[in-house]
Amino acid sequence: MSIKSFFAIPFAKIATKKVYKWANKPHKTQEKVFKNLISKGSKTAFGKDHNFNNITTYEEFKKQVKITDYEGLRKYVDRIVAGESDVLWTGKPLYFAKTSGTTSGAKYIPITKDSMPTHITAAKNAMLFYIVEKNDASFVNGKMIFLQGSPVLEDTNGVKLGRLSGIAAHYVPNYLLKNRLPSWDTNCIEDWDTKVNAIVEETVNEDMSVISGIPSWVQMYFEKLIEKTGKSISEIFPNFNFFIYGGVNFEPYKNKFERLIGKKIDYIELYPASEGFIAYQDSQTEKGMLLQLDSGIFYEFVPALEFYNESPTRISLEDVKIGVNYVIILNTTAGLWGYNIGDTVEFTNTKPYRIKVTGRIKHFISAFGEHVIGKEVEKALNDAIKETAINISEFTVAPQVNATNGLPYHEWFIEFENEPENLDEFANKIDASMQVQNIYYFDLIKGKILRPLIIRSVKKGGFHAYMKSIGKFGGQNKIPQLSDNRKIADVLDAFLIKN
Repeated sequence: MSIKSFFAIPFAKIATKKVYKWANKPHKTQEKVFKNLISKGSKTAFGKDHNFNNITTYEEFKKQVKITDYEGLRKYVDRIVAGESDVLWTGKPLYFAKTSGTTSGAKYIPITKDSMPTHITAAKNAMLFYIVEKNDASFVNGKMIFLQGSPVLEDTNGVKLGRLSGIAAHYVPNYLLKNRLPSWDTNCIEDWDTKVNAIVEETVNEDMSVISGIPSWVQMYFEKLIEKTGKSISEIFPNFNFFIYGGVNFEPYKNKFERLIGKKIDYIELYPASEGFIAYQDSQTEKGMLLQLDSGIFYEFVPALEFYNESPTRISLEDVKIGVNYVIILNTTAGLWGYNIGDTVEFTNTKPYRIKVTGRIKHFISAFGEHVIGKEVEKALNDAIKETAINISEFTVAPQVNATNGLPYHEWFIEFENEPENLDEFANKIDASMQVQNIYYFDLIKGKILRPLIIRSVKKGGFHAYMKSIGKFGGQNKIPQLSDNRKIADVLDAFLIKN
């Protein structure tokens, strides 16, 4: 045991005890965060425009601050980008996290001196909880890799601009720098294919113990390693025992991952966003991720089924219930107010508060009134592959409203690592699960409004080729797992296996 791993265990125990202190006083913690936000926010242009000086309760806050999104705050963000101070938060932000655009180009999400440390602390604590649970910190002696965007930052009127993962690369603690791969030069490579190939060359002969990234891109890295060596990942990296991921539900990809790795490993799920680090997995035995209540974020929740109503229910943490699908709303020390990040979550526990991400409020299918959500398609696919050798590389779902023959249907585009012997039988399993989960879908099938779903097999590497074709290959880019239109589906037609 090295000195580093020896001291890591008592350090981790102290850190995790501090976390549970606020986790076990959730409402007091959130009240404290709320008061701090209002106090500091009152000194900003946004706070003055919304009468923060007269806000003392959450009910008063809801009257003054409406639920919004980036476009709703855009006029304030534009002022910050132009160099103005004290607009959404006190002073100027340290960074802008550049994310994919909505209706009007790229989004510039402010990250401030108050919000930036919470991203780093949460990521660190996720690993510390793992150390405590396993009573083992030996992995700190090995090499670590975090597949991420380039750390090269631009300057915008004195504020640094880049991808969140690239910004975070500047905050790797000194004691990890020697263990961290890839090299700075490799991390700065913009072309994803070139970057992954370089990472393979740098890591193939190293003792990798921690690997992190979005599953689909880590999968690509694994495949290139196996292609180069002819060995499984566990043979190449015998001390690699856990994988850190975020951004997607991992279950549909788990079979393939474990086949590539060659053994079962542990997984740590994170819920980082440019807008704030929301949650992380604090236990290998409990469902869900620990909601970060002491990270400068005051949370609100709107039942997803009500979200598009004229006056939806809007509640704080105190009133949430387990098993309800909520749109999560953030108020943060980065100056985001009543901010809808577009995600839906469900509580798995309230003592302490743990959540799981269920999908995107804009990513659903309701072409026929069924309102199918991400959680349902993910579970249906997982139900179908359970206890089989079938491995899925990627998938997405879209409605086919204008069927050339017969009734309309849901069209599933799946890239199989190994295709089922009977594709129709596999489709029936998915459809059966969908009918059990979603009563509206069940009624539409039984009422002969819809016919059962149809699967289209995507060529191997087809989703990567699609992402390249739209200029979103690599890094933090993800395929939406369902959509209410055929924008993706129609382009994917060029990447199908033609029968």
